[in-house]
Amino acid sequence: MNTLEKEKNYQVDEQGYYGDFGGAFIPEMLYPNVEELRSQYIQIMEEPSFQKEFKELLKDYVGRPTPLYFAERFSKKYGAKIYLKREDLCHTGAHKVNNTIGQILMAKRLGKNRIIAETGAGQHGVATATVCALMGLECVVYMGAIDIKRQAPNVARMKMLGATVKSAESGSKTLKDATNEAIRDWINNPVDTHYIIGSVVGPHPYPDMVARFQAVISEETKKQLLEKEGQENPDYVVACVGGGSNAAGLYYHYLNQPEVGIIAVEAAGKGVDSGESAATSALGREGIIHGSKTLLMQTDDGQITEPYSISAGLDYPGVGPMHANLYRSGRGEFISVTDEDAMKAGIELSKLEGIIPAIETSHALAIFETRKFKKDDVIVINLSGRGDKDLNTYIEYFNL
Repeated sequence: MNTLEKEKNYQVDEQGYYGDFGGAFIPEMLYPNVEELRSQYIQIMEEPSFQKEFKELLKDYVGRPTPLYFAERFSKKYGAKIYLKREDLCHTGAHKVNNTIGQILMAKRLGKNRIIAETGAGQHGVATATVCALMGLECVVYMGAIDIKRQAPNVARMKMLGATVKSAESGSKTLKDATNEAIRDWINNPVDTHYIIGSVVGPHPYPDMVARFQAVISEETKKQLLEKEGQENPDYVVACVGGGSNAAGLYYHYLNQPEVGIIAVEAAGKGVDSGESAATSALGREGIIHGSKTLLMQTDDGQITEPYSISAGLDYPGVGPMHANLYRSGRGEFISVTDEDAMKAGIELSKLEGIIPAIETSHALAIFETRKFKKDDVIVINLSGRGDKDLNTYIEYFNL
């Protein structure tokens, strides 16, 4: 890698761009909402009282820091030193709550008393419903009709927590369509409502704000790896990528450290060329989706292609602008994994380590069958969520 590449900045710039990707491409009616947030989010996040409340809730309510666990049997099988960052042990069962805690505190300081959100796998919806219950705020969660069916336990959790779950019946009836419905709601309720976007997607400042809240993952990883290996930096960080929030959190403090390899794993569905896939880097082209310029799957005339993945959290036709830039620049290595290989990897981790992973995470675990590493390579995988929510899918797929 040359000197220019080493000095390149992969963080967002002041206009909200990661290289060629990002920005805020929004309808005029949404401008006041987004501009209010953009003009204040950094100032609010840097307030000592905000940081104090945020860190206390992460510690006492979410249960941070999450362990960095050395997966001994998994490492032995694949011939490398593999650590799992256990975000599945967060309250609500996934990394999503890191962001919702931060955004609910942001909403309160902006004077908002109504919260809306979109969700795919349901983890973000549960996290949002949880923090709304904690803070006593009204909560509406939009979810695709298909996702409501395949993530029924999380739908029940949201309702128990007091949220209203609204079904998105258009398009593929998945995450993309739930996001469309949430944006329409926000346009119609600009004064009292904050939209908690769950991933590093959407108009600026959302990709940067969500990444900053999730950066606690890589911040902790550095400290924990220093204790365990005597070094802050692994050789590789690995995460699954749909929109890309768990990946952004794990990559954040390593983005500008070229000695750390970044590996992003996307959902190939039934195969990249099968017509039923969500592998954005392989199939996507530059375009606009949900308010930002990024890579997305689209037809020749620019119509968004319906994505497919067995994993509800990866079933999205685009990717966050940070990740689009990592792909375009070559800073990140992008790998596509099929449903079949992901499901096998999920079962394998269950049997080798006694940890049932979310199917999203199983995609990241599956790369070891084909991507080879040196035996002394230190690799950190973000175990982004637990597999309880996916039990029905595991049961049906393997006829358990």
